Amino acid sequence: MCSPNRWSVTMLLVILPATLGTADPPAPVQAFKSLVNGSDLSQWQGNFKLWSARDGVIVGKSPGIKNNEFLTSRDTYEDFELRLEFRLHAGQGNSGIQFRSRRAPNSTAVIGYQADIGQDYWGCLYDEHRRRKVLAHAPPELAKVLKKSGWNTYQIRAEGPRVTLTINGLKTVDYRETDKDIARSGIVALQIHSGSAMQIDFRNIRIRRLHASRPAP
Repeated sequence: MCSPNRWSVTMLLVILPATLGTADPPAPVQAFKSLVNGSDLSQWQGNFKLWSARDGVIVGKSPGIKNNEFLTSRDTYEDFELRLEFRLHAGQGNSGIQFRSRRAPNSTAVIGYQADIGQDYWGCLYDEHRRRKVLAHAPPELAKVLKKSGWNTYQIRAEGPRVTLTINGLKTVDYRETDKDIARSGIVALQIHSGSAMQIDFRNIRIRRLHASRPAP
């Protein structure tokens, strides 16, 4: 026969593992999802006179336009990692990748963060149509790895207030947002900048959400 003390210890050892096992497991990180189906732009919205898709490449080609134009995702994203490759033909013109953004009403403009491409803004973080300024500049070391007229990789990671940008393996921006009113979710968009004729290509566009939503109890 067990003494009262031994009985209490035995019950604690039985109950404790069962209690620990009832905690919810952490939400898994989702796998990367392609935003390019290779043949059309069904996953996107925009001016299809300027944007097209062929052989797995999204092509933005402008004869010269007065206002910025954007190809926007249908889905919105909050905390995520986005990876893609881009090529700015002849290294001329300006483009970028919008994220945590939204379309401005009755306008071609998109409002939000932009991972910049071109001119003197390669690898910078710009606040498009909102604060209208560079939030973080890329380091001079980028010139050593950047291919101004060739294919480059861009990695964009946004988690909570922190945003990091990486081009060809070099981190160009590590930015922490201090304004709590700035949106932390929104669409992804590709930009053709206003001005003279230009062409920008994007391929291997993949995104993953960093935190999978939990099912309702």
